[in-house]
Amino acid sequence: MKLIIDDRQDKLQVSEELIEKIKDIILECLDYEGYDDDYDISLSFVDNKEIHELNKLYRGIDRPTDVLSFPMLDEELDFDIELEEKSLGDIVISLERAFEQSVDYNHSFEREVCFLVCHSMFHLLGYDHDTEENTKEMREKEEYILNKLSITRE
Repeated sequence: MKLIIDDRQDKLQVSEELIEKIKDIILECLDYEGYDDDYDISLSFVDNKEIHELNKLYRGIDRPTDVLSFPMLDEELDFDIELEEKSLGDIVISLERAFEQSVDYNHSFEREVCFLVCHSMFHLLGYDHDTEENTKEMREKEEYILNKLSITRE
């Protein structure tokens, strides 16, 4: 798995330890869903201003959000074709919003970022929370991965 990180914000620092946890989450999500680990994933860290602009542009929602997911997988594609690199998609996280939510939810900034990466990974893998049933399924998967990696609410 190749993780391409683009830190486009200057408000919060991301430790090497957090980057390692993020990689572990990505690998666990892929394994849990039966995917191999030869995908490229792009992860961008931005501030509230940039994610607000992206949210408005791509979702038509005129406010900042915590994470945006841009999946590249298409269920209709035939992956028998040998591709040198397979892109799973792009994850964009507002670290500013993640910090705000960590305070609101009374857990660590690192736990919030890990949750957002896990949440976004399941979006990249085709899941959504558009119905109550789908939301429940997604939450169970997220909690399973985070608990397996001992990333708790503290």
